[in-house]
Amino acid sequence: MQQENMNQGGKNKYSDSELNEFRQLINEKIKMAREELTELASSLSASNSNGDDAAIAGKTLEDGSATMEKEQTNQLAARQKKFIEQLEAALMRIDNKTYGICRTTGKLIPKERLRAVPHTTQTMEAKLKQS
Repeated sequence: MQQENMNQGGKNKYSDSELNEFRQLINEKIKMAREELTELASSLSASNSNGDDAAIAGKTLEDGSATMEKEQTNQLAARQKKFIEQLEAALMRIDNKTYGICRTTGKLIPKERLRAVPHTTQTMEAKLKQS
């Protein structure tokens, strides 16, 4: 069983220096995601006051458009929050030294995949089989 879990040159987990590299990448992504979330939140606050003004003025067509825009912004904000949570969970896996190990196969997730999707918990093969 141990042999099955080993790949990437016989490794079955990433070294501390490799984990630190991923930690930096993830911290940078969290910072950017939080900035985007802040922008979305301020955009929602601004649209709330504008939406109220439009409702008071009785501009129903603009109300519908403003409501739809507000819903889209809410969805984007919810996605950003989920993304941040997933990145924070990845940081916990780094702390536990389980980062980069596929939860389905136990194999090491390739660095290229982790750089592209740092919060992933599965290799592409496992992900495709799941679909």
